[in-house]
Amino acid sequence: MTNRSALAAAARPLTRDGLRDFLDTLPRPPRLLGLGEPTHGPQTVPRLRNEILRYLVEDAGFRSIAIESDCLAGLLVADYVRDARANARAGRADGESGDLDDVLARGISHGWGAYAANRELVEWLRDCDEDVRFYGFDAPTENMYARSPRGPLLYAYDYLAEVDPDLLPADRAEIDGLCGDDARWEDPAAAMEPALGVGSKPEAARLRVLADDLRAGLLLAAPSLIAATSADDWWRAELHVRMAARLLQYHAALAHDWPGRVNRLMALRDAIMAENLLSIVEREARRGPTLVFAANAHLQRQISRWELAGPKLAWWSAGAIAATRLGDAYAFIATGLGTVPDREIGTPDPNTVEGQLTALGSDRLLLTGSALAASLADLAPRTGIPATAGYFPLDPAHLAEADGVAFLREAR
Repeated sequence: MTNRSALAAAARPLTRDGLRDFLDTLPRPPRLLGLGEPTHGPQTVPRLRNEILRYLVEDAGFRSIAIESDCLAGLLVADYVRDARANARAGRADGESGDLDDVLARGISHGWGAYAANRELVEWLRDCDEDVRFYGFDAPTENMYARSPRGPLLYAYDYLAEVDPDLLPADRAEIDGLCGDDARWEDPAAAMEPALGVGSKPEAARLRVLADDLRAGLLLAAPSLIAATSADDWWRAELHVRMAARLLQYHAALAHDWPGRVNRLMALRDAIMAENLLSIVEREARRGPTLVFAANAHLQRQISRWELAGPKLAWWSAGAIAATRLGDAYAFIATGLGTVPDREIGTPDPNTVEGQLTALGSDRLLLTGSALAASLADLAPRTGIPATAGYFPLDPAHLAEADGVAFLREAR
């Protein structure tokens, strides 16, 4: 039976002070703080993200944010923010930094550059007094296809060619020829028909070897390469060649016809996300912590599960993988919602986590996961949500595995 007095005592308003109090409950200041969202689309949670980021920058020394978006495309946003700050300091017009609409369209994947909260985020980063960096940390994939490895491979190749051509494992023309037409890699039909995938072909195997050799060149000569260019240039080249290797790995799984294929693709995506997050944390170590924002399922510590029309999928999330390296330097806040009228998500059943939190009567709450779990008992996972809503309810069995739980009574 739920201990209502304990639940009320554990709940704090989700404000600047409430967030500060929550951070004080953690065993140490996090280097990576995850903020999850239970569904994509409604702007209430991303706008909450923007608000929380401001608090973290001003009160806790955070200096970067990573969102669930293509890591390579995100470099466009990072460059826009950097150049806009430089132009502002030099008294130049902001238009010289690039067109914001174009940057959002090309620099934030999955079509989410059109979201108002993401525009507001980039505008705030651009105008912020602190140097807060933007990252995408998602794999260069979409729901039905993955990007061609050509672009990232040639980016790394050109970097080495300019600085130390002796490190190159092949001619540029060989890589270009092996990649061929980008369209054949990015054919959405391959998601449903493995035989249409390119990843199992001999040229893909050769490209995997070349990607490995290019990355080895970057690593074995890192000191001289960084001295000749910059740490930032080297980091970008390493990101590109690492993503080329992971794309080739993803394409190989895409072209492999076996019962666990979809599960493998889901797991690979989160593994790539985790690798990117660890790279960001390492890069930002001297500047400050990072806020990462993505679906709860990508950041939670427990295994992620999703039941499609056919297979039941289970894979370890990016947050769970990153936590094995970061330990208690990783913290995670899961988010739950009460009603979402635009998604036809009505008032939650009282016998659910969301129902109990709704009954407290506050619009925005923040609780530690352990305190929330201790005050609730005999609850069921929320049901009755339209499949088209894309909402993943809070699971009462795993509340204690989240450091915090944020709750919004209504989202639009």
